[in-house]
Amino acid sequence: MRASVHRLGMAHPGDLSQLAALFDAGTLDPRHVCAVIGKTEGNGGVNDFTRGYFTLAFSALLAERSGRPRAEILDSVPCVLSGGTEGVLSPHYLVFAREAVEVAPVTGQKRLAIGVAFSPAMPPEQVGCRAHVDLVVAAVQQAMADAGIDDPADVHFVQVKAPCVTAARAQEAAARGAAVLTAESGRSMAYARVAGAFGVALALGDAPAARLTEDAMFRDYDLQSDRASISSGVEVACNEVILLGNSAGWSGDLAIAHRPMADALDIGGVSAVLGDLGLAAAPQLSAADAARIHGVLVKCEPDRRGALRGNRHTMLDDTDINAQRHIRGAVGGLVAGIIGDGRIFVSGGAEHQGPDGGGLIAVIARV
Repeated sequence: MRASVHRLGMAHPGDLSQLAALFDAGTLDPRHVCAVIGKTEGNGGVNDFTRGYFTLAFSALLAERSGRPRAEILDSVPCVLSGGTEGVLSPHYLVFAREAVEVAPVTGQKRLAIGVAFSPAMPPEQVGCRAHVDLVVAAVQQAMADAGIDDPADVHFVQVKAPCVTAARAQEAAARGAAVLTAESGRSMAYARVAGAFGVALALGDAPAARLTEDAMFRDYDLQSDRASISSGVEVACNEVILLGNSAGWSGDLAIAHRPMADALDIGGVSAVLGDLGLAAAPQLSAADAARIHGVLVKCEPDRRGALRGNRHTMLDDTDINAQRHIRGAVGGLVAGIIGDGRIFVSGGAEHQGPDGGGLIAVIARV
């Protein structure tokens, strides 16, 4: 197998012109597209419909070009969008593709491997609960098998898009005599992220299974996975999983590396992950090295203790701008300054995803 990753810009959330151009030129076969991760210019909240707008446009284009029914594409090609391109962040999307090739993998070298999976649809009363965690565990294991990865150590990034509870979904559950964990949509998204993070940690062995309980959610922040990136939204009803790692069974010229980010100022963590791929930031990547990068994926979180390296921050107390928008802009600026490119996937809400008050970074590059 061989993986490819195309990083494409967009003029608006429904703009797929760059992807269409790849199809037209024969550079990318639409039948090989297996997943998408992208940043849209919405607010990132419950009512951020830019994510659904992009998904609609993407599935329509892929259906047209591949000859597959749109419903089949929606059920088999994860399309994970994160809203919010604050500051220097640029709206863009990563198109992941894989194809069977006759070229043998290089002995002793591991290359980018991609796996995808979908959990069964979840009733709203399961969001954020143990049943949610277990569904993510099973989906991550399925994605590993889909990627042909046996060793969890070879997994570097797991993106999960989880459903959340809306007012309508809460009412539907109540009509059946079921109770949701929380009917507040924003809080539901947070619980979904934590359930996803616990599921990834369990599947990959990143934390002791006995400690990954519902009681530990939002309490024991030592429990985390620095390979988990979890988003939640109204546009999905199941858990969509995109798993990225390196495998000796794959060929091509791409590889992925990841590092935890200790906090929002951890420039060292960014430089370290670049170094893992043979890229040197001094202090910014050269144009030649920057051109080797095919994707940058970041999770971040405003420190819940209200201080950053001993100094007070006001992100949590700003009633005008949501804290997640603050942190996306801040960390996005830091990483973009090093990479020299604003096309960075930066997602907030990193509870139990990387160190408390920090997060993670993963980079895909030509090696």
